[in-house]
Amino acid sequence: MGIVVNLDEGRDAKPSLDALTALVADDIKAVNSLIVQRMDSPVEMIPQLAGHIVAAGGKRLRPMLTLAAARMCDYTGTRHLALAACVEFIHTATLLHDDVVDESDLRRGLASANALWGNKASVLVGDFLFSRSFELMVEDGSLHVLGILSNASAVIAEGEVMQLITTNDTETGETAYLDVIKAKTAKLFAAACRIGAVVAERPRVEEEALDTYGMNLGIAFQIIDDVLDYSAKQATLGKSIGDDFKEGKISLPVILAFHRGGSEERLFWRRTLEDLEQGEGDLEHAIHLMEKHLALEDSVKRARHYGAMAHDALGIFAESPQKAAFNELIEFCIERAY
Repeated sequence: MGIVVNLDEGRDAKPSLDALTALVADDIKAVNSLIVQRMDSPVEMIPQLAGHIVAAGGKRLRPMLTLAAARMCDYTGTRHLALAACVEFIHTATLLHDDVVDESDLRRGLASANALWGNKASVLVGDFLFSRSFELMVEDGSLHVLGILSNASAVIAEGEVMQLITTNDTETGETAYLDVIKAKTAKLFAAACRIGAVVAERPRVEEEALDTYGMNLGIAFQIIDDVLDYSAKQATLGKSIGDDFKEGKISLPVILAFHRGGSEERLFWRRTLEDLEQGEGDLEHAIHLMEKHLALEDSVKRARHYGAMAHDALGIFAESPQKAAFNELIEFCIERAY
């Protein structure tokens, strides 16, 4: 696929998750143990299927946000451990439901749960994990925490429905796209960060700052994910190129290319994304149009804009290893594009 954009050339050493991972290493071990414990069930298929997607990897980024945020706020207790597990259960449940909705056969390069066990089992185990997450919220005993995480769960579901509405609709604008990714992705980032301040009993202004950090980080993260779907970088992440294109998803690179193109180009986008009439060479042509109209490059610039707002939100916090790791995380999320 010769014209797939290679965003690796000429880049310096990249930021990483190493600092953040090291800071929460002991806590994340405890969280992983709790995850295994709480996804157990006498119904054998439940731990099998849930264990498959949990073991399929992922960096545990969202629970790490909760753990690091709590430590940055000088929390010394243990409540953040169960809440981090709760955040991961919410995330994992949404992945199970996502793969069913998207009819995905792969998740991080491995067979998806729905491909192995079927759609019905995947949906029901996702519901089980949501239920486990609410048990953990209730056990924490804070109505404030319960309000934050239950609201995030509802907003995520709304985001999924909004994405169904915008899928295959080439008239979708940037505002509608942002509404989807704020709800579907960024809301959980925001909630994961915010509850770190809540358990530490920090002032509301710090809660809101961490919420703002997580929201903008999540937006930047999702924009870059959408860029990667049309980038050669996908191959190194264990993902295939063009999955969103094949499903007719309307992402920011598509929106920019569509609105900057002429009438013939818009007919192409309508045929391939609305009607899903796709043939040999259509994905390559889509990438060519994105290159022509600087859609990928400008999408990365949008991500940098939200990354800058995430950075600014941390300004009220004292310098600390956690704050430094959070700032590096912003760059890591964006530099994945290269």
